Amino acid sequence: MDSLYFLSAARSAVGLIRNGNEDGALTHPHLIAVADGMGGHAGGEIASAFALEILARRAAIFTDAEMDKDSADDYFNSTIDEIDSALKLASDDDPALSGLGTTLTALFIRDNQAVLLHVGDSRAYRIRGASIEQLSVDHTVMQELLSAGTITQADIAEHPQRSMLTQALMGSQTLSIGLHLFDLKDGDRFILCSDGLSGVLTDKEIKSLAKSQSPKDAVVSLVDATYINGAPDNVTIVVADIADGSPAHTAIEFFGTAAS
Repeated sequence: MDSLYFLSAARSAVGLIRNGNEDGALTHPHLIAVADGMGGHAGGEIASAFALEILARRAAIFTDAEMDKDSADDYFNSTIDEIDSALKLASDDDPALSGLGTTLTALFIRDNQAVLLHVGDSRAYRIRGASIEQLSVDHTVMQELLSAGTITQADIAEHPQRSMLTQALMGSQTLSIGLHLFDLKDGDRFILCSDGLSGVLTDKEIKSLAKSQSPKDAVVSLVDATYINGAPDNVTIVVADIADGSPAHTAIEFFGTAAS
């Protein structure tokens, strides 16, 4: 570990159409994450909460300054297996939860790098200078078609499979997820969000609203913008700046499903 940490703010909101919130988020000086549950109101809430609670429990180990980076990365990455096993047990024990699942997008700081763990279509962005870059790659049918050149970005809004995931945590125990490493620079800002934000606002709009405000004010502006645009889904956002020194707070905070 080193002296770099996340200075972050987060919010999880129901939106204007949904009756409940299946999203959740967590923040910690060395870890931020967003999870977007699926499988019906109860199943989605349970799945995203499981994901964040298991990640938080493991964070006590992989954020330990005494753990070497390879071991920390391995333990961070294997969170996926524990979450998936927990979801399988939950659905096996209660048939009403059949089909439950969740996305998970998490960033962990160690050795002047951000380590990305990602499953599904919740996104991780980095704003650096005047540019915004999507660090995660959506695990969706749309992304596969875009990558193959079969469709264009303009085709997505009306495509019948626009919301279909190709990978998610659903108790299938068949996932093989790798970590992705990114360098850190002074002034970097990271945004994690569920598709309740990225499905409503363009990357350019996200950058414009988030770039020049504090993390707390940026979160408020982004959530407000989704409501102005109809907020058809739950929306969960973490905005985190890279800071140097000793964080004022070291506890994990939960938002949305895992906070209840």
